[in-house]
Amino acid sequence: MTNTTVHLAVYDTLADWETGHATAWLARAGFTVRTVGPVAGEPVTTLAGLRIVPDLPLGDLRPEDSALLILPGADTYDEGDALAPFTAKARAFLDAGVPVAAICGATAGLAREGLLDDRAHTGAASFHLAATGYRGAGRYVEADAVTDGDLITAGPTEPVAFAREIFARLGAYEGKRDAWYRLFHDSDPAAFAELNAREA
Repeated sequence: MTNTTVHLAVYDTLADWETGHATAWLARAGFTVRTVGPVAGEPVTTLAGLRIVPDLPLGDLRPEDSALLILPGADTYDEGDALAPFTAKARAFLDAGVPVAAICGATAGLAREGLLDDRAHTGAASFHLAATGYRGAGRYVEADAVTDGDLITAGPTEPVAFAREIFARLGAYEGKRDAWYRLFHDSDPAAFAELNAREA
């Protein structure tokens, strides 16, 4: 992969815990993480009350400048159409063959956009997505995280599985993803040594 810039969508009420594993460990693997907000220079406030000033506005984001778009969950996905521009951008990414990773409420946004109708996916719960009126219920998978081509989805309790699927799609931590997952998901102490072992 030649492009190593990953874009993280940021907006009011984003769920802080859902993307930290992915973004921190992508940065450690040499990727650049840039934040994308609704308006240039206008801070957003997370569920924890943290203020983030986005690196660039959504309108300036182009699929060809990115390796991946990450959409975290947010309460505002179920409170109207304020985040519809982000799911429309996800469509542009997928149409261009650039991967998108969505977790929790962002999967409901993708459902409303019609992006889950023909792709295997998961989310917070099947009934949550069904409430959007989408036509993809038959493609819902009861799993921690699901990858279907360029689309990765996960529920709100699975940030580690979400990160693992992102790493796999981007080719990060080849040979060490299993150890990474066992360390952070299963608290396996043996995985720490495997993850940190130097290559021979």
